[in-house]
Amino acid sequence: MIELKDIKKIYDARVVLDIPHLVFDLKKRYALIGVNGSGKTTLLRILAGVLKPDSGEVTSSTPNNMGYMPQSPYAFRFSVEKNVAIAMDKEQVSKDQVLEALKAVGMDHLQHAYGNQLSGGETQRMALARMIVKPCNLLLLDEPTASADIRGTSQIEKALLKYVDDNNCTLILSTHSPAQALRLVDEVLFLDEGRVIEQGSAENVLHHPKHPVIQEFLDHWKI
Repeated sequence: MIELKDIKKIYDARVVLDIPHLVFDLKKRYALIGVNGSGKTTLLRILAGVLKPDSGEVTSSTPNNMGYMPQSPYAFRFSVEKNVAIAMDKEQVSKDQVLEALKAVGMDHLQHAYGNQLSGGETQRMALARMIVKPCNLLLLDEPTASADIRGTSQIEKALLKYVDDNNCTLILSTHSPAQALRLVDEVLFLDEGRVIEQGSAENVLHHPKHPVIQEFLDHWKI
């Protein structure tokens, strides 16, 4: 279980995150949804430990075996293969494992390309391969398909679901896409102005929202 109590984050006198109490159960899949500036990235960064809240605490019963992927992941100036292998301990590096991870996201044909010369979508797929090349019990992903096209999005989602199932791990991701949330997660948390305004099953929140802000958001996704 991951528990947040009285979490607040303030920038320039603006409260960007205000969470009195929130619990993430282990081995479940969650999506954080909301417009830009709603607090999704701040919440993920606090969960990942790369950002400290101004008040409150985060406690976790999860062993410290976490993978965190920011929305704009870093690409080092060497091969794609080495960009993935760098996530592994030197004594445990396996070329077969690296190639398997790259193949899972459709990037094995670019293993010798330079990581810093990839497109945005390719960089996100490489970064995901870097995460799934080793077992984790918690994945934190910030808009993992934001730069990917339809094919790249499909490859990322397929690889992600297989990895989560194989490793029985907890998944918390942010997304702007209700359809993606319905495909990937069990539970949705909708954030607005730094607060969780609705939480429940993906089906209930996205098909039968109670809050008018969520309905307005969903109306923009209707075709």
